[in-house]
Amino acid sequence: MEKILDYWNQIFPPAPTFTEKSVGRQDGRIFIITGGNSGIGYSLIQLLYPTGATLYMASRSRERAEAATKAIVDEAIAKNGGKQVEGAGTITFMPLDLDDLTTIKSSAAFFAARESRLDVLWNNAGVAGVPIGMKTKQGLESHIGVNCVAPLLLTQELAPLLRNAAASSPPGATRVVWTGSLSVESLSPPGGLDIALLNRLSLEGKGTQDYMREYGMSKVGNWFLAIETARRWGNETLPGKGDAIVSVAENPGQIDTPAYRYRSPLLMKLLKLTMYAPVYGAYTMLYAGLSPDIGLDRNGAYVLPFGRLQEKCSRPDIVNAIEGGSPRDFWEWCEQVYKSHI
Repeated sequence: MEKILDYWNQIFPPAPTFTEKSVGRQDGRIFIITGGNSGIGYSLIQLLYPTGATLYMASRSRERAEAATKAIVDEAIAKNGGKQVEGAGTITFMPLDLDDLTTIKSSAAFFAARESRLDVLWNNAGVAGVPIGMKTKQGLESHIGVNCVAPLLLTQELAPLLRNAAASSPPGATRVVWTGSLSVESLSPPGGLDIALLNRLSLEGKGTQDYMREYGMSKVGNWFLAIETARRWGNETLPGKGDAIVSVAENPGQIDTPAYRYRSPLLMKLLKLTMYAPVYGAYTMLYAGLSPDIGLDRNGAYVLPFGRLQEKCSRPDIVNAIEGGSPRDFWEWCEQVYKSHI
């Protein structure tokens, strides 16, 4: 019964209470939103653009990113009676291809050449339900490669800039946000992750074999990476430096996004009965990245739709895996995987 109530609570969450009206001016703050040209990432940038923040839209396609940026700016102007939005932020395209590990360092270098700090990194981009046999350019199973391995490498490359921001910001204001899903509880195998299975799918080059299981594992992986990031980076590098970083995971909710583009029209017709517009997922992400409810004392937290802190996971086996060190093991597995390709 507890599991059923947990699922129901995530599929049909209460209305968001932390929205764009809750967010003050963000002048001088710098944000990266991966996958910002569509879906939830696009809606998040829409919410942040009027705040004065410096926004980087990380995307594979410059053309799609520039079209998305124009649409966001034009919509903001239209809502403002046809006038330029006073105090609006800036949106810059950042090249990022999570399907190819050899490009990740250059993406981080692109950002580092332009900025000296990073206040919030939203690891939003990902894939879901890919076809059987699908692999990344390095032969990794697609869900794990795109949703976990490449984002960890990107996050590690950006760590110095996150530390710089944290050192000059209020405690808990500098954050890394990882994207989870209801699939953490509903689709993942016992323990959430199976490293032996990951080895067969990725290191032996089999690719995706069961898209629901693999997607569920990748979302558990995101939560594990959030917890391990909090453990490794949640303390100051030196006493008094004030450069501790907050890391959280969030389930944005059952959101209608392009991530489901591989699913059949019939399945999508059924799924859409319980799906919400992307802005609702953006509210969850906004809460995870900016809400004062989250500080260093809640480092590693899991955020539920549409902006609530989870008090208890309904999967005791995953909780036991966390307590047994699985987040550390998965972090180290990801590092071992990408080191041979960079």
